[in-house]
Amino acid sequence: MLSLTHSTASTHRPSFLAQALLAWYPRHRRDLPWRHTRDPYAIWLSEVILQQTRVAQGSPYYLDFLTSYPTVHDLAAAPEQEVLRHWQGLGYYSRARNMHHTAQQVVSEFGGQFPATYAGLRQLKGVGPYTAAAIASFAFDEAVAVLDGNVFRVLARIFGLHSDIAAPASRKEFQAVADQHLPPAHAADFNQAIMEFGALQCTPAKPDCLFCPLQSECWAFQHGQVALLPIKSKAKAARTRYFHYFVLRHGEQLYLKERLSGDIWQGLYDFALAETDAADMPAAEVLRHVKALGSVLTTSKVTEGRPAPALRHILSHQKIEARFHALELAAALPETTQRDTGLRAYSAAEIEALPKSALINNYLAKAL
Repeated sequence: MLSLTHSTASTHRPSFLAQALLAWYPRHRRDLPWRHTRDPYAIWLSEVILQQTRVAQGSPYYLDFLTSYPTVHDLAAAPEQEVLRHWQGLGYYSRARNMHHTAQQVVSEFGGQFPATYAGLRQLKGVGPYTAAAIASFAFDEAVAVLDGNVFRVLARIFGLHSDIAAPASRKEFQAVADQHLPPAHAADFNQAIMEFGALQCTPAKPDCLFCPLQSECWAFQHGQVALLPIKSKAKAARTRYFHYFVLRHGEQLYLKERLSGDIWQGLYDFALAETDAADMPAAEVLRHVKALGSVLTTSKVTEGRPAPALRHILSHQKIEARFHALELAAALPETTQRDTGLRAYSAAEIEALPKSALINNYLAKAL
């Protein structure tokens, strides 16, 4: 297939894309809270939260974080578990941990002031090319073009770029085109405009080509390839994992444990867990796991004839089929078991304050 080079794309008037987008943007842009500030801290928060998150879902989290942590000093000083609790429900918890570490780096190494240049921002932990470009242009008017999924799509369609956007080598090609059309005096507005254009007009499915101001210049529209661009290789199929959670209750308390390092849910809390190769677990096997913890049930019946509640949780790289086995203990877990497993007894109010994955939180919302 045709793969246009930067020189081919430049046959379009360099100013046409900027002129069209800067005229379109004031009429169509959404009134989003982070567009009313030049504070690099607030802009950085919005960019971290909105990575892999829809605007409608991310907006309340953005406002909550600004309320809870008005300055980077406040965020840096907060306990990590508290930050994770505020992040609960957004997924990709490594983003929250990296955000917390970055805040501490800004305070400890930069005196609480974000670097005012793209190059300086790239020194911060977890701040990649896109986030650095967004902060540099939105907060400091630096003429550096952003490149996110929306921008990839717009550029691929307008200029007929057929390089695989999932391939790291393609970034240089797309970045060159974005940089070429960036108007230095209006970098922030152009960056906002092209991302908004991709989010509202040049959408992944059913783009509004009929009323598109770039229709006559769009290579994909003229060649009937709008649905084919951008090219993106498919990710590997997600594998399925089977989790069996043992929801141990004694009196009014449930036993939970903190997940430790080397895990996507590091720092979050869940129940005693066994991972198996099957979705179902026989009652005898459930009893074996309970006995292995050094405890006994108040009854010999495990499920009382009813299947354990099941929930499905889909992540970017895996599908989790989870079963929750609710078990009433005759006595508190032995201290040795608690020490060895990390399980601790928590009241309902204490559990509410703990950071948890969406999977655990969804179960608790139904069970408590």
